Amino acid sequence: MTNNKRIRIGITHGDTNGIGLEVAMKAVADDMLTELCTPVLYGSSKVMAYHRKAIEMQQFNPNVVKSAQDIKDGAVNLVDVVTDEVKVELGQASKQAGKAALDALEAAVADLRDGHIDALVTAPINKDNIQSEQFQFPGHTEFLQARCGGEGKALMVLCSDLLRVALVTIHMPLSQVPQAITQEAIVERLHTFDASLRRDFGLERPRIAVLGLNPHAGENGLLGTEEQEIIAPAITQAYDEHILAFGPYSADGFFAHEQWRHFDGVLAMYHDQGLAPFKAVARGTGVNFTAGLPIVRTSPDHGTAYDIAGKNVADPASMRQAIYAAIDICRNRARHDEATANPLGKLYEARGRDNVVLDLTKEG
Repeated sequence: MTNNKRIRIGITHGDTNGIGLEVAMKAVADDMLTELCTPVLYGSSKVMAYHRKAIEMQQFNPNVVKSAQDIKDGAVNLVDVVTDEVKVELGQASKQAGKAALDALEAAVADLRDGHIDALVTAPINKDNIQSEQFQFPGHTEFLQARCGGEGKALMVLCSDLLRVALVTIHMPLSQVPQAITQEAIVERLHTFDASLRRDFGLERPRIAVLGLNPHAGENGLLGTEEQEIIAPAITQAYDEHILAFGPYSADGFFAHEQWRHFDGVLAMYHDQGLAPFKAVARGTGVNFTAGLPIVRTSPDHGTAYDIAGKNVADPASMRQAIYAAIDICRNRARHDEATANPLGKLYEARGRDNVVLDLTKEG
């Protein structure tokens, strides 16, 4: 984290024709938030002025700067990074809106990598109109993997106060999912998920439930053999590697009977298998977190919502929770890293009879 009193949370404006700016402004307008962090919006001051007028938030006046080096701690900031003229057409998908979303995202990621901000919260994008030579990814998760991954492997985790769901496969056609479900992929995701639950969520011995792929978890091979041939062996391997993984469970019964309450996390095989029940449980307060990377990134668990853009009815609850989650994860990582730093040094420290610390690495 930066050496500032408050954690700096970067927030991109997302698709300029959607609800991203509305929910971001509503979330950071709360004075209580600036007591917890320094919000740093990334986008266009002109686009923000348009949205402010549309939802009657003219009193919202952030500190507008051209560079993250001029951020004012303890206040809401806007880094004005979109230089092109952007025509706001609320509720409409346009290439201009996609380019503006990408400009804000690129600037925020650069500042995140350079340490000017401590975490990133991304407002929703339109995954189609943002596509360009610079952005050829299915979504934020894959983009951040390419920009910030290093040796890490991005894992999509949906989290709320009640439930955490991670995915083996993310943004791919359903027809391609079975080929992507391999023992290696499941074990890799379980290791990443386990590490994130420990470091990012502060859980010492997390229990992870693994869902099956087929209806009724294959019904002993009658409805599919992936559970017997791939998923169950992956669970066994992960358990042998000291990960508390259990299953495979039939997804419908698992959620219908609230078995998820007995676990710290759930690993689903594909996007809708995990996200549909998660959103039903979270009810608008869910957060999308990108685990497995050296950076902290969260996002609200909804889309651009073109149908309500500019109508002043968008609920900022999920955006607010995404900001809170980013703060919590930053703090959890700092605590975890401090607790686990240089463990060998502690082996050389002892105390004498008078409770005086002795450095056994020194002679004499």
